[in-house]
Amino acid sequence: MKSLIASIRLVAATMLVCVAGYTALILAVGQIVTPDTANGSLLMDQDGKIIGSRLIAQRFEQPRYFWPRPSAVDYDGAGAGGSNKSPTSSALTERARQVVVQHGASADRPLPAELAAASGGGLDPHISEHAARYQAERVAKARGVPQSQVEALIKRQAFAPGGFFTPDRLVNVLELNLALDSPDPKQ
Repeated sequence: MKSLIASIRLVAATMLVCVAGYTALILAVGQIVTPDTANGSLLMDQDGKIIGSRLIAQRFEQPRYFWPRPSAVDYDGAGAGGSNKSPTSSALTERARQVVVQHGASADRPLPAELAAASGGGLDPHISEHAARYQAERVAKARGVPQSQVEALIKRQAFAPGGFFTPDRLVNVLELNLALDSPDPKQ
């Protein structure tokens, strides 16, 4: 009986330290060092309502917005994953064909591959600056603004994630679309 009580105490102490203590420590360090990231990198509107996360792609289908990469998980942040379909899959080919048509691509104006293919996790919130510029004409036309204004906004929103060592600059689609809807689109 003594060994049973000692075992229960040891299990309780271990759970307290390893589960509760470690979790609380990691949470505290995250809140101190990078609170925005620790809280999900959430973007909010002026009223404090959560619009989305800068880390997870969202579906945009209206012509007045930039569109993210296709998602094999239907932009469901609860579970990331690829389609697990081979390049010879007829379903994958048909989905790519629909995306090409949706973007209005042609032989003279081929669609950037990233806009036709889903990312590995299906939730990539970024597209390349090139892919954003590809969509600039459609967005400008739908909004009734000069294409140069939309392209200037893309340039302001683009960043190089690897610093000087990254040749391609990226654009966060949600942040770019929020900037488009901003009362001052020059931000």
